[in-house]
Amino acid sequence: MNLQAIIDIDHQLLGVFNGSDSLFLDGLMITLTSSPLWIPLYLALLYLIIKNNETMVQILIIIGFSALCFLLSSGMADGLMKSIVERIRPCNDPILKYQVDIVNNYRPNSFSFFSGHASNTLSIAIFIFCLVRSKLLGSVMFIWSFINSYTRLYLGVHYVSDVLAGWMWGAAVGFFTYFLCNRVLKRLTLPMNYISNQYTRTGYSTNDIDMVVSIFILTIIFAVIKALIISY
Repeated sequence: MNLQAIIDIDHQLLGVFNGSDSLFLDGLMITLTSSPLWIPLYLALLYLIIKNNETMVQILIIIGFSALCFLLSSGMADGLMKSIVERIRPCNDPILKYQVDIVNNYRPNSFSFFSGHASNTLSIAIFIFCLVRSKLLGSVMFIWSFINSYTRLYLGVHYVSDVLAGWMWGAAVGFFTYFLCNRVLKRLTLPMNYISNQYTRTGYSTNDIDMVVSIFILTIIFAVIKALIISY
């Protein structure tokens, strides 16, 4: 398959995911794609890490590798690949921009390949899942990543290949940074296996995990209410 064939497929798939006739969905997607919306979730995850690790050294190591995870995923997407590939976003493409549904004139000026939203969110989702080892929290984090990625397609600011490439890089970064973090933690702490149903096997409280999940659900509810207000 040559490059032009991939581009043609991207254009066709964009038409499947981009936009709708619903003002509610328009408002919901523009709300969900906003990074500040997710600040409560980030703070809840930070609380989870601080609450469930015994020493400041452990906490700082985990926070440090979380930051490294974000920097590697974001740096590759926004700091390197976009400036090298220089792929114009569909919403700004001279050929496509009048065919793409635009919400609130949302047309980011940066390049398209690959999606920082996709790579950042999936890398953090995988890192947190491997760290906490909770199926519930892992499911929520993967849903969070999918939501963020889908909004980029709906809003016409990325092609499907941008998102897929972002996921691939994000997955690699997430597993890599967790591997490094785990090796460092093993050198500094004794291995422990938790068998109580109140904790995951890596020692994270299920009550604290439920709190993070609740924050996620409340954030979605807030986004829905805001979208309803916007649409009416």
